[in-house]
Amino acid sequence: MIVCLRVDERLIHGQVAMTWTKELKLNGLVVASDEAASNEIQKMTLKMAVPEGIKCIIKSVEDVTTILDDPRSESMRLMVLVPTVKDAVTLCKRYKNIEMVNIGNAGEKKILSKEVMLTADELEALKELTELYPDTFFQGTPAMEKKMASALLKGC
Repeated sequence: MIVCLRVDERLIHGQVAMTWTKELKLNGLVVASDEAASNEIQKMTLKMAVPEGIKCIIKSVEDVTTILDDPRSESMRLMVLVPTVKDAVTLCKRYKNIEMVNIGNAGEKKILSKEVMLTADELEALKELTELYPDTFFQGTPAMEKKMASALLKGC
């Protein structure tokens, strides 16, 4: 089961590995990134950040469906990590059973929060994402304040 879909250009790092995995009681991290899937050094580095006892799979956005469509994934608590809002939209269109969508750290231009700066294209993708998942929120770690994406988009 996809407990959380998180947009974070850093993919797996301390906040994900040490706080989100515990808070959400995850057994697996699934990275859906075309760039990471094609870079052996990046795959090795990302897997080094994963806590003991947590499974980690890194696939392209297209190939990740083989993992998420596998019936065995339904019995696991998974966080899917994508580097862009556009990738999140792609997955949200296919998977309607995602429990939560979280924007952690993304983008380059328009500042929506301390951690999130989006290009014009990513802003449009975020609008589409909030239509698919109205409860999409910004939150760096579970201890930080949760900000609804729809509220932050009102100023754009």
